[in-house]
Amino acid sequence: MLSASSAPVIEATLPVVGEHLETISGVFYRTMIGENPELLNLFSRSAQATGEQRSALSGAVAAYAAHLIGAGPDGVAFEHIVERIAQRHCALGIRPEQYTMVGRYLLRAVGEVLGDAVTPEIAAAWDEVYWLFAARLIGREARIYAEAGVDGADPWREYTVAQKIAEAHDTVSFVLVPADGGPAPHFKPGQYVTVAADLPGAGRQLRQYSLSQAATGGTLRITVRRVRGAGGAPDGVVSGYLHDHVSAGDRLRLSQPYGDLTLRAGDSPLLLVSAGVGITPMAAILEHVARTQPTREVVAVHADRTPQRHPLRTDMSGNGARLRTFRSLSWYEQPAGEPDTYAGRIDTDLIPLHPDAEVYLCGPVPFMQSVRAGLHRRGIPDERIRYEVFGSEQWRPVPVPA
Repeated sequence: MLSASSAPVIEATLPVVGEHLETISGVFYRTMIGENPELLNLFSRSAQATGEQRSALSGAVAAYAAHLIGAGPDGVAFEHIVERIAQRHCALGIRPEQYTMVGRYLLRAVGEVLGDAVTPEIAAAWDEVYWLFAARLIGREARIYAEAGVDGADPWREYTVAQKIAEAHDTVSFVLVPADGGPAPHFKPGQYVTVAADLPGAGRQLRQYSLSQAATGGTLRITVRRVRGAGGAPDGVVSGYLHDHVSAGDRLRLSQPYGDLTLRAGDSPLLLVSAGVGITPMAAILEHVARTQPTREVVAVHADRTPQRHPLRTDMSGNGARLRTFRSLSWYEQPAGEPDTYAGRIDTDLIPLHPDAEVYLCGPVPFMQSVRAGLHRRGIPDERIRYEVFGSEQWRPVPVPA
């Protein structure tokens, strides 16, 4: 909890900080990375180019400040945000000592943007908010690392590419086996790994990819869609590298599996909704259910541009056939002329929906926002809708009080 002296200061200054958050974020990242260029290895260059990366941390701290004074997410919602950030940090190999440097640059950026308005009292209050947030994350990340068996010195493990499989247009799967001959790590369906790609002439870049098959003990599989730049954004350098330069027999360095979009215990009907390569965690969840709960009711819904771009269709239909009750629906931009396919955007009113369904979502943020709104209209509450997004949507700043 905030100290009694800091709480009124944060309440009074949060609207001003929120108003200048984008500027603060820009100064923070420009200064920190400019003085510490090795940090470029941690951040997606396409996310930096579009500005998405800049708002992530400062937005999280502002949301936490709002939470502390009762103006932001409630306890349950914020625990979910903290867990998601902590899982992502562990997948990137973030260490406790890095929080000191980040805090220094973030508070420096606040002072630079707001100038003389930042009194020593205000600086101390925001420093307290940052370190409360950092301590919460550091503690959770330590537990996650311990559970994953990571000692922190080197969070990466080498894997050999056993197979490279063309799944759909611009999408390939890599079947990976540990290069040390040991077993692949156990993981929960819905989790992801980080690939640490050493790009020729460009250093190391880290990207997360969902594991697209259930745990087998022997292999891991990731499914990668080539990212084509749009609206001035660059092409995905890591996806392009994996598509063009990595083949069977090559080696990749991976993190342990992380992520909180995992299948909850129980036997409630499932609704799996995805778009594009967001189908990957759904494929792992469906395979796991087909193996362990063949009587469970599952509906799988997917959206893509064309059937030719729809990845893992064979996997989904094959695992669905092992279930007693399974229905699959697809939406494409153009009519496909196939059973249970539709043209245009997903119409949530056409989805067969059990009133007690547990929902799992993965895809672009606007897509998930639209689907979630449609499911709300049909009576599915937020606590039964789980989602994964590889980006910063979940910690955009919340509206601050006027």
